[in-house]
Amino acid sequence: MITGELKNKIDRLWETFWTGGITNPLDVVEQMTYLMFIHDLDAADNQRAKESAMLGLPHKSIFAGEVQVGERTIPGGQLKWSVFHDFPAGQMYSVMQEWVFPFIKNLHADKDSAYAKYMGDAIFKIPTPLMLDKIVTTMDEIYVQAEQLHDADVRGDIYEYLLSKIATAGVNGQFRTPRHIIRMMVDMMAPRADDVICDPACGTSGFLVAAGEYLRENRKEEIFFDRQKKDHYMNHMFHGYDMDRTMLRIGAMNMMTHGIDNPYIEYRDSLSDQNTDREKYTLILANPPFKGSLDADIVSADLLKVCKTKKTELLFLALFLRMLKVGGRCAVIVPDGVLFGSSKAHKDIRKEIVEGNRLEAVVSMPSGVFKPYAGVSTAVLVFTKTGHGGTDQVWFYDMKADGFSLDDKRVKIKESDIPDIVKRFHDQAGEKGRERTEQSFLVPREEIAANGYDLSINKYKKVEYVPVEYPSTQEILADLNELEMEISAGLAELEEMV
Repeated sequence: MITGELKNKIDRLWETFWTGGITNPLDVVEQMTYLMFIHDLDAADNQRAKESAMLGLPHKSIFAGEVQVGERTIPGGQLKWSVFHDFPAGQMYSVMQEWVFPFIKNLHADKDSAYAKYMGDAIFKIPTPLMLDKIVTTMDEIYVQAEQLHDADVRGDIYEYLLSKIATAGVNGQFRTPRHIIRMMVDMMAPRADDVICDPACGTSGFLVAAGEYLRENRKEEIFFDRQKKDHYMNHMFHGYDMDRTMLRIGAMNMMTHGIDNPYIEYRDSLSDQNTDREKYTLILANPPFKGSLDADIVSADLLKVCKTKKTELLFLALFLRMLKVGGRCAVIVPDGVLFGSSKAHKDIRKEIVEGNRLEAVVSMPSGVFKPYAGVSTAVLVFTKTGHGGTDQVWFYDMKADGFSLDDKRVKIKESDIPDIVKRFHDQAGEKGRERTEQSFLVPREEIAANGYDLSINKYKKVEYVPVEYPSTQEILADLNELEMEISAGLAELEEMV
Protein backbone atom coordinates (compact mmCIF):
# COMPACT_ATOMS: atom_id res chain seq x y z
CA MET A 1 0.00 0.00 0.00
CA ILE A 2 1.20 3.51 -0.74
CA THR A 3 1.49 5.94 2.13
CA GLY A 4 -0.41 9.18 2.62
CA GLU A 5 2.74 11.18 1.83
CA LEU A 6 3.20 9.31 -1.44
CA LYS A 7 -0.46 9.87 -2.35
CA ASN A 8 -0.02 13.59 -1.67
CA LYS A 9 2.93 13.70 -4.08
CA ILE A 10 0.91 11.91 -6.77
CA ASP A 11 -2.02 14.27 -6.17
CA ARG A 12 0.41 17.21 -6.51
CA LEU A 13 1.63 15.74 -9.79
CA TRP A 14 -1.96 15.43 -10.96
CA GLU A 15 -2.57 19.09 -10.09
CA THR A 16 0.51 20.11 -12.10
CA PHE A 17 -1.07 18.56 -15.19
CA TRP A 18 -4.41 20.20 -14.52
CA THR A 19 -3.00 23.68 -13.95
CA GLY A 20 -0.89 23.22 -17.08
CA GLY A 21 -4.01 22.70 -19.17
CA ILE A 22 -4.20 18.87 -19.41
CA THR A 23 -7.54 18.28 -17.73
CA ASN A 24 -8.81 15.04 -19.28
CA PRO A 25 -8.02 12.30 -16.68
CA LEU A 26 -7.23 9.76 -19.41
CA ASP A 27 -4.76 12.19 -21.02
CA VAL A 28 -3.11 12.78 -17.64
CA VAL A 29 -2.69 9.06 -16.98
CA GLU A 30 -1.53 8.47 -20.53
CA GLN A 31 1.18 11.18 -20.36
CA MET A 32 2.28 9.99 -16.92
CA THR A 33 2.38 6.43 -18.22
CA TYR A 34 4.75 7.52 -21.00
CA LEU A 35 7.04 9.18 -18.45
CA MET A 36 6.90 6.20 -16.07
CA PHE A 37 7.67 3.95 -19.02
CA ILE A 38 10.69 6.07 -19.99
CA HIS A 39 11.94 5.96 -16.37
CA ASP A 40 11.31 2.21 -16.05
CA LEU A 41 12.94 1.52 -19.42
CA ASP A 42 16.18 2.91 -17.99
CA ALA A 43 15.76 1.01 -14.69
CA ALA A 44 14.83 -2.28 -16.46
CA ASP A 45 17.81 -1.97 -18.84
CA ASN A 46 20.17 -1.53 -15.88
CA GLN A 47 18.57 -4.52 -14.10
CA ARG A 48 18.91 -6.76 -17.17
CA ALA A 49 22.57 -5.74 -17.47
CA LYS A 50 23.16 -6.81 -13.83
CA GLU A 51 21.30 -10.13 -14.31
CA SER A 52 23.24 -10.89 -17.49
CA ALA A 53 26.52 -10.15 -15.75
CA MET A 54 25.58 -12.49 -12.87
CA LEU A 55 24.63 -15.28 -15.29
CA GLY A 56 27.60 -14.62 -17.57
CA LEU A 57 25.32 -13.90 -20.53
CA PRO A 58 25.86 -11.21 -23.19
CA HIS A 59 23.69 -8.11 -22.88
CA LYS A 60 23.17 -5.35 -25.40
CA SER A 61 21.61 -2.22 -23.90
CA ILE A 62 18.91 -0.50 -25.97
CA PHE A 63 20.78 2.71 -25.15
CA ALA A 64 24.20 1.39 -26.21
CA GLY A 65 26.30 3.35 -28.69
CA GLU A 66 24.49 5.59 -31.14
CA VAL A 67 20.74 5.37 -31.65
CA GLN A 68 18.85 6.24 -34.81
CA VAL A 69 15.91 8.60 -34.15
CA GLY A 70 14.27 9.50 -37.47
CA GLU A 71 17.04 10.73 -39.74
CA ARG A 72 19.33 11.71 -36.87
CA THR A 73 21.94 9.64 -35.10
CA ILE A 74 22.36 10.55 -31.42
CA PRO A 75 24.23 9.12 -28.41
CA GLY A 76 21.98 6.49 -26.76
CA GLY A 77 23.08 7.54 -23.28
CA GLN A 78 21.33 10.92 -23.80
CA LEU A 79 17.97 9.10 -23.87
CA LYS A 80 18.31 7.66 -20.38
CA TRP A 81 16.15 9.18 -17.66
CA SER A 82 19.09 9.12 -15.25
CA VAL A 83 20.97 11.42 -17.67
CA PHE A 84 18.43 13.89 -19.06
CA HIS A 85 16.58 14.50 -15.74
CA ASP A 86 19.52 16.71 -14.65
CA PHE A 87 19.36 18.90 -17.78
CA PRO A 88 18.04 22.50 -17.61
CA ALA A 89 14.29 22.74 -18.29
CA GLY A 90 14.63 23.97 -21.89
CA GLN A 91 17.22 21.35 -22.87
CA MET A 92 15.26 18.57 -21.13
CA TYR A 93 12.10 19.54 -23.03
CA SER A 94 13.81 19.52 -26.44
CA VAL A 95 15.54 16.16 -25.65
CA MET A 96 12.20 14.67 -24.58
CA GLN A 97 10.22 16.08 -27.51
CA GLU A 98 12.75 15.58 -30.30
CA TRP A 99 14.66 12.47 -29.18
CA VAL A 100 13.20 10.44 -26.29
CA PHE A 101 9.54 10.40 -27.31
CA PRO A 102 10.19 9.50 -30.99
CA PHE A 103 12.60 6.83 -29.67
CA ILE A 104 9.99 5.11 -27.48
CA LYS A 105 7.34 5.45 -30.22
CA ASN A 106 9.57 3.54 -32.63
CA LEU A 107 11.01 1.10 -30.12
CA HIS A 108 9.27 -1.88 -31.72
CA ALA A 109 8.80 -0.41 -35.19
CA ASP A 110 10.41 -3.50 -36.73
CA LYS A 111 7.93 -5.83 -35.02
CA ASP A 112 4.24 -6.51 -35.44
CA SER A 113 3.71 -5.99 -31.72
CA ALA A 114 0.93 -4.45 -29.67
CA TYR A 115 3.35 -1.79 -28.55
CA ALA A 116 4.24 -0.79 -32.11
CA LYS A 117 0.57 -0.83 -33.10
CA TYR A 118 -0.72 1.47 -30.36
CA MET A 119 2.28 3.75 -29.94
CA GLY A 120 2.06 4.81 -33.58
CA ASP A 121 -0.53 7.50 -32.82
CA ALA A 122 0.80 8.46 -29.36
CA ILE A 123 1.24 12.22 -28.85
CA PHE A 124 3.49 14.06 -26.39
CA LYS A 125 1.12 16.66 -24.90
CA ILE A 126 3.10 18.38 -22.13
CA PRO A 127 3.02 22.01 -23.36
CA THR A 128 5.97 23.78 -21.66
CA PRO A 129 9.54 23.09 -20.46
CA LEU A 130 8.71 24.41 -16.97
CA MET A 131 5.77 22.02 -16.62
CA LEU A 132 7.91 19.06 -17.75
CA ASP A 133 10.65 20.05 -15.29
CA LYS A 134 8.13 20.14 -12.40
CA ILE A 135 6.69 16.76 -13.40
CA VAL A 136 10.10 15.06 -13.74
CA THR A 137 11.28 16.49 -10.37
CA THR A 138 8.12 15.28 -8.59
CA MET A 139 8.36 11.85 -10.24
CA ASP A 140 11.98 11.54 -9.06
CA GLU A 141 10.78 12.28 -5.51
CA ILE A 142 8.04 9.66 -5.86
CA TYR A 143 10.50 7.02 -7.08
CA VAL A 144 12.99 7.81 -4.29
CA GLN A 145 10.25 7.48 -1.68
CA ALA A 146 8.98 4.30 -3.27
CA GLU A 147 12.46 2.75 -3.03
CA GLN A 148 12.62 3.66 0.66
CA LEU A 149 9.43 1.73 1.38
CA HIS A 150 11.19 -1.54 0.37
CA ASP A 151 7.89 -2.88 -0.96
CA ALA A 152 8.04 -4.86 -4.18
CA ASP A 153 4.50 -3.88 -5.07
CA VAL A 154 4.76 -0.17 -4.38
CA ARG A 155 5.39 0.79 -8.01
CA GLY A 156 2.39 -1.22 -9.05
CA ASP A 157 0.41 0.48 -6.28
CA ILE A 158 1.45 3.91 -7.60
CA TYR A 159 0.30 2.93 -11.07
CA GLU A 160 -2.97 1.58 -9.72
CA TYR A 161 -3.55 4.77 -7.75
CA LEU A 162 -3.11 6.72 -10.98
CA LEU A 163 -5.49 4.45 -12.83
CA SER A 164 -8.05 4.78 -10.04
CA LYS A 165 -8.28 8.45 -10.89
CA ILE A 166 -9.44 7.81 -14.45
CA ALA A 167 -13.04 7.21 -13.46
CA THR A 168 -15.24 5.55 -10.96
CA ALA A 169 -17.22 3.35 -13.30
CA GLY A 170 -17.60 3.41 -17.04
CA VAL A 171 -20.83 3.58 -19.00
CA ASN A 172 -20.96 -0.18 -19.35
CA GLY A 173 -20.23 -0.92 -15.71
CA GLN A 174 -16.48 -1.14 -16.17
CA PHE A 175 -14.34 -0.46 -13.16
CA ARG A 176 -10.89 -1.23 -11.97
CA THR A 177 -10.22 -4.57 -10.35
CA PRO A 178 -8.18 -4.22 -7.13
CA ARG A 179 -4.72 -5.73 -7.53
CA HIS A 180 -5.03 -7.98 -4.48
CA ILE A 181 -8.23 -9.52 -5.92
CA ILE A 182 -6.48 -10.03 -9.26
CA ARG A 183 -3.56 -11.70 -7.49
CA MET A 184 -5.94 -13.92 -5.48
CA MET A 185 -7.53 -15.18 -8.70
CA VAL A 186 -4.12 -15.73 -10.32
CA ASP A 187 -2.86 -17.65 -7.25
CA MET A 188 -6.00 -19.80 -7.34
CA MET A 189 -5.49 -20.66 -11.02
CA ALA A 190 -1.68 -21.11 -10.69
CA PRO A 191 -0.72 -20.43 -14.36
CA ARG A 192 1.59 -22.96 -16.03
CA ALA A 193 4.56 -22.39 -18.32
CA ASP A 194 2.66 -23.72 -21.37
CA ASP A 195 -0.60 -21.80 -20.76
CA VAL A 196 -2.08 -19.50 -23.38
CA ILE A 197 -3.71 -16.78 -21.29
CA CYS A 198 -6.43 -14.36 -22.35
CA ASP A 199 -8.39 -11.46 -20.88
CA PRO A 200 -11.12 -10.50 -23.38
CA ALA A 201 -11.84 -7.23 -21.53
CA CYS A 202 -8.27 -6.40 -20.52
CA GLY A 203 -8.32 -2.62 -19.84
CA THR A 204 -4.80 -1.82 -18.62
CA SER A 205 -3.81 -5.54 -18.63
CA GLY A 206 -3.91 -6.02 -14.84
CA PHE A 207 -4.70 -9.75 -15.02
CA LEU A 208 -2.06 -10.43 -17.67
CA VAL A 209 0.63 -8.54 -15.72
CA ALA A 210 -0.25 -10.46 -12.52
CA ALA A 211 -0.13 -13.79 -14.39
CA GLY A 212 3.29 -12.84 -15.75
CA GLU A 213 4.51 -11.91 -12.26
CA TYR A 214 3.24 -15.24 -10.87
CA LEU A 215 5.15 -17.18 -13.53
CA ARG A 216 8.33 -15.17 -12.90
CA GLU A 217 8.08 -15.91 -9.18
CA ASN A 218 7.07 -19.58 -9.37
CA ARG A 219 8.25 -20.90 -12.75
CA LYS A 220 11.37 -18.80 -13.33
CA GLU A 221 13.84 -21.61 -13.98
CA GLU A 222 11.37 -23.64 -16.04
CA ILE A 223 10.61 -20.68 -18.35
CA PHE A 224 13.78 -18.61 -18.59
CA PHE A 225 16.27 -21.49 -18.86
CA ASP A 226 14.35 -23.03 -21.77
CA ARG A 227 14.55 -21.23 -25.12
CA GLN A 228 11.14 -22.42 -26.39
CA LYS A 229 9.27 -21.66 -23.19
CA LYS A 230 10.90 -18.24 -22.91
CA ASP A 231 9.88 -17.46 -26.49
CA HIS A 232 6.33 -18.60 -25.68
CA TYR A 233 6.28 -16.39 -22.57
CA MET A 234 7.54 -13.30 -24.41
CA ASN A 235 5.61 -13.64 -27.66
CA HIS A 236 2.68 -16.06 -27.55
CA MET A 237 1.36 -16.52 -24.01
CA PHE A 238 -0.54 -13.30 -23.28
CA HIS A 239 -3.61 -12.07 -25.19
CA GLY A 240 -5.81 -9.11 -24.31
CA TYR A 241 -8.69 -7.35 -26.06
CA ASP A 242 -10.40 -4.04 -25.39
CA MET A 243 -12.38 -1.32 -27.16
CA ASP A 244 -10.46 1.66 -25.78
CA ARG A 245 -7.25 2.50 -27.69
CA THR A 246 -5.85 4.58 -24.82
CA MET A 247 -6.34 1.65 -22.44
CA LEU A 248 -4.68 -0.66 -24.96
CA ARG A 249 -1.72 1.70 -25.23
CA ILE A 250 -1.38 1.87 -21.44
CA GLY A 251 -1.82 -1.92 -21.26
CA ALA A 252 0.93 -2.56 -23.85
CA MET A 253 3.35 -0.29 -21.96
CA ASN A 254 2.33 -1.91 -18.67
CA MET A 255 3.21 -5.34 -20.07
CA MET A 256 6.54 -4.20 -21.52
CA THR A 257 7.50 -2.51 -18.25
CA HIS A 258 6.88 -5.85 -16.53
CA GLY A 259 9.27 -7.65 -18.87
CA ILE A 260 6.82 -9.09 -21.44
CA ASP A 261 8.16 -7.85 -24.75
CA ASN A 262 5.48 -8.81 -27.23
CA PRO A 263 2.01 -9.44 -25.79
CA TYR A 264 -0.90 -9.77 -28.21
CA ILE A 265 -3.01 -6.75 -27.21
CA GLU A 266 -5.66 -5.91 -29.79
CA TYR A 267 -8.56 -3.54 -30.38
CA ARG A 268 -11.59 -5.80 -30.51
CA ASP A 269 -15.22 -6.00 -29.50
CA SER A 270 -15.02 -9.43 -27.89
CA LEU A 271 -18.77 -10.08 -28.04
CA SER A 272 -19.17 -9.29 -31.76
CA ASP A 273 -18.57 -11.39 -34.88
CA GLN A 274 -15.22 -9.58 -35.04
CA ASN A 275 -14.01 -12.06 -32.41
CA THR A 276 -13.58 -15.42 -34.13
CA ASP A 277 -11.58 -17.11 -31.35
CA ARG A 278 -12.71 -20.67 -30.66
CA GLU A 279 -11.00 -23.24 -28.45
CA LYS A 280 -7.82 -21.19 -28.43
CA TYR A 281 -6.91 -20.51 -24.77
CA THR A 282 -5.99 -22.66 -21.79
CA LEU A 283 -6.64 -19.96 -19.17
CA ILE A 284 -9.01 -16.98 -19.07
CA LEU A 285 -8.80 -14.40 -16.28
CA ALA A 286 -11.31 -11.58 -16.47
CA ASN A 287 -13.52 -8.99 -14.87
CA PRO A 288 -15.76 -8.23 -17.85
CA PRO A 289 -18.02 -5.17 -17.95
CA PHE A 290 -21.43 -5.80 -16.50
CA LYS A 291 -24.65 -3.92 -15.85
CA GLY A 292 -24.57 -3.20 -19.57
CA SER A 293 -27.09 -4.05 -22.30
CA LEU A 294 -26.07 -4.61 -25.89
CA ASP A 295 -27.95 -4.45 -29.15
CA ALA A 296 -28.62 -8.05 -30.18
CA ASP A 297 -27.64 -7.18 -33.78
CA ILE A 298 -23.99 -6.67 -32.86
CA VAL A 299 -23.67 -9.77 -30.67
CA SER A 300 -22.17 -12.89 -32.20
CA ALA A 301 -25.00 -15.28 -33.15
CA ASP A 302 -23.40 -18.37 -31.59
CA LEU A 303 -23.33 -16.64 -28.18
CA LEU A 304 -27.06 -15.94 -28.40
CA LYS A 305 -27.64 -19.66 -29.02
CA VAL A 306 -26.15 -20.42 -25.57
CA CYS A 307 -28.15 -17.71 -23.79
CA LYS A 308 -30.46 -15.29 -25.58
CA THR A 309 -29.93 -12.03 -23.71
CA LYS A 310 -28.62 -8.47 -23.98
CA LYS A 311 -26.82 -8.65 -20.61
CA THR A 312 -23.06 -8.42 -21.06
CA GLU A 313 -22.23 -10.40 -17.92
CA LEU A 314 -24.07 -13.47 -19.29
CA LEU A 315 -22.79 -13.11 -22.85
CA PHE A 316 -19.19 -12.97 -21.62
CA LEU A 317 -19.63 -16.29 -19.76
CA ALA A 318 -20.91 -17.87 -23.00
CA LEU A 319 -17.94 -16.32 -24.81
CA PHE A 320 -15.42 -17.78 -22.36
CA LEU A 321 -16.83 -21.26 -22.89
CA ARG A 322 -16.39 -20.80 -26.63
CA MET A 323 -12.85 -19.36 -26.42
CA LEU A 324 -11.44 -21.99 -24.04
CA LYS A 325 -9.82 -25.19 -25.22
CA VAL A 326 -11.22 -28.39 -23.76
CA GLY A 327 -9.49 -28.63 -20.39
CA GLY A 328 -9.04 -24.85 -20.29
CA ARG A 329 -9.75 -23.04 -17.02
CA CYS A 330 -11.46 -19.77 -16.22
CA ALA A 331 -11.63 -17.45 -13.19
CA VAL A 332 -14.07 -14.59 -13.69
CA ILE A 333 -15.69 -11.90 -11.54
CA VAL A 334 -19.46 -11.72 -11.91
CA PRO A 335 -22.14 -9.60 -10.22
CA ASP A 336 -24.28 -11.46 -7.70
CA GLY A 337 -27.27 -11.34 -10.07
CA VAL A 338 -25.57 -13.94 -12.26
CA LEU A 339 -25.64 -16.40 -9.35
CA PHE A 340 -29.37 -16.28 -8.64
CA GLY A 341 -31.07 -14.44 -11.56
CA SER A 342 -34.36 -16.11 -12.45
CA SER A 343 -34.59 -15.28 -16.17
CA LYS A 344 -34.24 -18.08 -18.73
CA ALA A 345 -30.88 -16.69 -19.91
CA HIS A 346 -29.52 -16.67 -16.32
CA LYS A 347 -30.61 -20.26 -15.72
CA ASP A 348 -29.37 -21.44 -19.15
CA ILE A 349 -25.81 -20.17 -18.70
CA ARG A 350 -25.59 -21.53 -15.12
CA LYS A 351 -26.91 -24.90 -16.29
CA GLU A 352 -24.40 -24.95 -19.16
CA ILE A 353 -21.49 -24.31 -16.78
CA VAL A 354 -22.68 -26.87 -14.19
CA GLU A 355 -24.02 -29.64 -16.45
CA GLY A 356 -22.06 -29.12 -19.67
CA ASN A 357 -18.71 -28.35 -18.02
CA ARG A 358 -17.13 -28.49 -14.55
CA LEU A 359 -17.91 -25.73 -12.08
CA GLU A 360 -15.27 -25.83 -9.36
CA ALA A 361 -15.70 -22.84 -7.05
CA VAL A 362 -17.86 -19.88 -6.12
CA VAL A 363 -16.14 -17.29 -3.93
CA SER A 364 -18.67 -14.79 -2.61
CA MET A 365 -17.09 -11.35 -2.03
CA PRO A 366 -18.45 -8.53 0.17
CA SER A 367 -19.92 -5.50 -1.61
CA GLY A 368 -17.19 -3.17 -0.31
CA VAL A 369 -14.44 -4.85 -2.37
CA PHE A 370 -14.92 -2.47 -5.30
CA LYS A 371 -15.51 0.68 -3.26
CA PRO A 372 -15.21 3.59 -3.74
CA TYR A 373 -15.71 2.86 -7.44
CA ALA A 374 -18.81 0.70 -7.09
CA GLY A 375 -20.78 -0.84 -4.26
CA VAL A 376 -22.04 -3.87 -6.19
CA SER A 377 -21.78 -7.35 -4.64
CA THR A 378 -19.69 -9.76 -6.69
CA ALA A 379 -18.36 -13.29 -6.75
CA VAL A 380 -15.53 -15.19 -8.42
CA LEU A 381 -16.56 -18.19 -10.54
CA VAL A 382 -13.94 -20.83 -11.31
CA PHE A 383 -14.74 -23.46 -13.94
CA THR A 384 -13.08 -25.81 -16.42
CA LYS A 385 -14.33 -26.39 -19.95
CA THR A 386 -14.96 -30.09 -20.54
CA GLY A 387 -17.82 -30.02 -23.06
CA HIS A 388 -19.40 -33.07 -21.41
CA GLY A 389 -20.02 -32.21 -17.77
CA GLY A 390 -17.91 -33.30 -14.85
CA THR A 391 -19.23 -31.15 -12.00
CA ASP A 392 -19.24 -33.30 -8.89
CA GLN A 393 -19.12 -30.97 -5.90
CA VAL A 394 -18.89 -27.19 -5.99
CA TRP A 395 -16.73 -25.41 -3.43
CA PHE A 396 -18.28 -22.31 -1.85
CA TYR A 397 -16.39 -19.73 0.20
CA ASP A 398 -17.91 -16.79 2.08
CA MET A 399 -15.27 -14.04 1.99
CA LYS A 400 -15.79 -11.60 4.85
CA ALA A 401 -12.56 -9.53 4.68
CA ASP A 402 -10.05 -8.76 1.92
CA GLY A 403 -7.40 -6.91 3.92
CA PHE A 404 -9.00 -3.48 3.57
CA SER A 405 -11.89 -1.72 5.28
CA LEU A 406 -15.13 -2.16 3.35
CA ASP A 407 -16.05 1.53 3.33
CA ASP A 408 -15.18 4.20 0.77
CA LYS A 409 -11.78 4.87 2.40
CA ARG A 410 -10.53 1.27 1.96
CA VAL A 411 -7.88 1.53 4.67
CA LYS A 412 -5.53 -1.45 5.07
CA ILE A 413 -6.50 -3.79 7.97
CA LYS A 414 -5.07 -7.04 9.37
CA GLU A 415 -8.08 -9.24 8.64
CA SER A 416 -7.94 -10.92 5.24
CA ASP A 417 -9.47 -14.17 4.02
CA ILE A 418 -7.41 -14.21 0.80
CA PRO A 419 -4.51 -16.46 1.99
CA ASP A 420 -7.11 -18.85 3.46
CA ILE A 421 -9.11 -18.88 0.19
CA VAL A 422 -6.04 -19.79 -1.89
CA LYS A 423 -4.93 -22.44 0.63
CA ARG A 424 -8.35 -24.10 0.91
CA PHE A 425 -8.97 -23.97 -2.84
CA HIS A 426 -5.79 -25.97 -3.48
CA ASP A 427 -6.64 -28.45 -0.71
CA GLN A 428 -10.07 -29.72 -1.78
CA ALA A 429 -9.54 -33.01 0.04
CA GLY A 430 -9.43 -31.09 3.34
CA GLU A 431 -12.78 -29.45 2.57
CA LYS A 432 -14.83 -32.65 2.46
CA GLY A 433 -15.68 -32.81 6.12
CA ARG A 434 -16.70 -29.17 6.57
CA GLU A 435 -20.13 -28.24 7.86
CA ARG A 436 -22.40 -25.77 6.08
CA THR A 437 -22.04 -23.41 9.04
CA GLU A 438 -18.31 -22.92 8.28
CA GLN A 439 -16.79 -20.28 6.00
CA SER A 440 -16.27 -22.77 3.19
CA PHE A 441 -18.00 -26.02 2.26
CA LEU A 442 -18.83 -28.34 -0.63
CA VAL A 443 -22.25 -28.69 -2.26
CA PRO A 444 -23.09 -31.67 -4.53
CA ARG A 445 -24.18 -31.01 -8.11
CA GLU A 446 -27.53 -32.72 -7.57
CA GLU A 447 -28.50 -30.24 -4.84
CA ILE A 448 -27.54 -27.29 -7.06
CA ALA A 449 -29.62 -28.72 -9.92
CA ALA A 450 -32.60 -29.23 -7.58
CA ASN A 451 -32.36 -25.52 -6.65
CA GLY A 452 -32.64 -24.34 -10.25
CA TYR A 453 -28.82 -23.99 -10.52
CA ASP A 454 -28.86 -21.18 -7.95
CA LEU A 455 -25.22 -20.44 -7.04
CA SER A 456 -25.72 -17.89 -4.24
CA ILE A 457 -23.96 -19.03 -1.07
CA ASN A 458 -26.92 -18.12 1.15
CA LYS A 459 -28.96 -20.81 -0.57
CA TYR A 460 -26.73 -23.50 0.93
CA LYS A 461 -25.10 -21.92 3.97
CA LYS A 462 -26.59 -22.84 7.35
CA VAL A 463 -26.76 -20.19 10.00
CA GLU A 464 -26.08 -21.41 13.52
CA TYR A 465 -28.45 -19.74 15.96
CA VAL A 466 -27.22 -19.60 19.54
CA PRO A 467 -30.11 -19.43 22.04
CA VAL A 468 -29.98 -16.42 24.32
CA GLU A 469 -31.57 -16.68 27.75
CA TYR A 470 -33.14 -13.55 29.16
CA PRO A 471 -34.22 -12.95 32.80
CA SER A 472 -37.91 -13.44 33.58
CA THR A 473 -40.33 -10.50 33.47
CA GLN A 474 -40.61 -10.55 37.29
CA GLU A 475 -36.82 -10.23 37.64
CA ILE A 476 -36.67 -7.34 35.18
CA LEU A 477 -39.52 -5.52 37.02
CA ALA A 478 -37.82 -6.06 40.38
CA ASP A 479 -34.57 -4.59 38.97
CA LEU A 480 -36.46 -1.59 37.61
CA ASN A 481 -38.18 -0.98 40.97
CA GLU A 482 -34.84 -1.15 42.75
CA LEU A 483 -33.32 1.29 40.25
CA GLU A 484 -36.27 3.66 40.66
CA MET A 485 -35.83 3.65 44.43
CA GLU A 486 -32.11 4.48 44.06
CA ILE A 487 -32.97 7.39 41.75
CA SER A 488 -35.58 8.72 44.19
CA ALA A 489 -33.12 8.53 47.09
CA GLY A 490 -30.50 10.36 45.03
CA LEU A 491 -32.96 13.13 44.11
CA ALA A 492 -33.95 13.55 47.76
CA GLU A 493 -30.30 14.01 48.71
CA LEU A 494 -29.87 16.63 46.01
CA GLU A 495 -32.91 18.57 47.23
CA GLU A 496 -31.51 18.65 50.77
CA MET A 497 -28.19 20.00 49.46
CA VAL A 498 -30.00 22.80 47.59
